[in-house]
Amino acid sequence: MRKISLFIATSLDGYIAKPNDDLSFLKLVEKEGEDYGYKEFTDTIDTLIIGRKTYDYVVKEIGSSHYDNEQRDIYVITRTTRPSVGRITFYTGKLTDLVEQLKSENGKNIYCDGGAEVINELLKNDLIDELIISVIPVLLGNGTRLFKDGRPEQLLEFVKAKTFDTGLTQLHYIRKK
Repeated sequence: MRKISLFIATSLDGYIAKPNDDLSFLKLVEKEGEDYGYKEFTDTIDTLIIGRKTYDYVVKEIGSSHYDNEQRDIYVITRTTRPSVGRITFYTGKLTDLVEQLKSENGKNIYCDGGAEVINELLKNDLIDELIISVIPVLLGNGTRLFKDGRPEQLLEFVKAKTFDTGLTQLHYIRKK
């Protein structure tokens, strides 16, 4: 069965964005030629689930070309009906239904690329199988929290931790069954 993986960066105090969806703190660990295992990770997936706000941010900051040549199916979770564009589907249904459908299909793994609302809905329903969290050495003090209150407790199994000379530490866990 396919698994859903979270691959995301957070500040040490648990924020994935500063107020106003500002991701500029990610630049603190940018380094030429270093992708922190992103390419290796994305080679294991063929489907992407992303929240509409995160999708819009990427399109605005990087451009729609970031998704144009994707060899993956992309599901943008949204409340507004929009026509599909290439392999991009704007999904307005129930997230848990989509995930159950995707997990039952054949294919590589599924990547949840945020944002917080999507992540926390998946966590609330115990649907994230693997968490790869890159901790950036900064205390933001405010913003969008990675983990929101009101979810059930979940036990995780430690896989590995990796440190980088930029100060970033990457934590890898899988969900205990």
